[in-house]
Amino acid sequence: MIKVAILSFWHVHAGEYAEEVNKHSGTQLVAVWDELPERGKKEAEERGLIWYESLNELLANPDIDAVVVNAPTNIHRDVMVAAANAGKHIFTEKVIAPTLHEVNEILAAVELNKVKLTVSLPRLNHRSTLAIQELLKKDALGQLTQARVRLSHNGTTAGWLPEHFYNLEQCGGGALIDLGCHPMYLTRLFLGVPESVNANYGYVLGKEVEDNAVAILRYANGAMGIVEAGFVNDHSPFSIELHGTKGSIFYGTPEAKVLYRSSLTPEAASAWTEIELPAEASPAFEQWVGHIGNGTIAKENIELALDLTKLMEAANLSVKLNRPVTLNELI
Repeated sequence: MIKVAILSFWHVHAGEYAEEVNKHSGTQLVAVWDELPERGKKEAEERGLIWYESLNELLANPDIDAVVVNAPTNIHRDVMVAAANAGKHIFTEKVIAPTLHEVNEILAAVELNKVKLTVSLPRLNHRSTLAIQELLKKDALGQLTQARVRLSHNGTTAGWLPEHFYNLEQCGGGALIDLGCHPMYLTRLFLGVPESVNANYGYVLGKEVEDNAVAILRYANGAMGIVEAGFVNDHSPFSIELHGTKGSIFYGTPEAKVLYRSSLTPEAASAWTEIELPAEASPAFEQWVGHIGNGTIAKENIELALDLTKLMEAANLSVKLNRPVTLNELI
């Protein structure tokens, strides 16, 4: 049995991760630490868990095997390096950290201490993503020329996002680094790593962080990726568009269906064709537990998470400098 501690209930999904630990047959939730002692103590008492006021004391406990990190983004580096150096396996909410420099420090500590890291990138495992990947493996669209992925909700306009999600220091950004992470890593999955990022942020309700965002990813072969995210939209479905020289794929416009047309595929050459969606892949948490048990590494997951931070840092820098930013400009 893998004994797990939750490190912070800052993130909106922290409670869901706690439930995942409890439901999995191979893990047991045993302890809590939080940068806000009152919140952490309350969560621990409600769940019948051990409360640690000191992170170092928790990490020094040899009976704790692993941690789930839901701490503010700006302290991810400190928390995860400390956890890795203490020999604890790490499951973390995205992003790994707000800058490439910090991510490299985390990954170095993970490799040095031979602990297992997995990042929550849940839409990699969705049925729509898996169906689209199968089509792309068959080169059904010819050469890809454009990807557009959008994810938006009404968290700000409806008032259900916690106030600390508008804290620029803690979050490292707003709609793009939170919701836009999913369209960003999917665009990276479909098109690969771009040469540059050009982002624009909107502040519809005047918060400290953006609540409306678009990022354009430019590729050496002329392809373009369009990433859209927002906190200010009531009925904006999660959607994916992929276009190539020989065809196109649509998902979520607005139905949860994958539709494609391709001049390379007889059955889809004259009409839009719906693709049967496969079963979901294993959730990221389950994959993490498997890596711990099998001694394997979440190679693709970590590579995508590393690139996600690169793209987010480039987007923030693009807004700051008011110009496109190439990835080789990052330190």
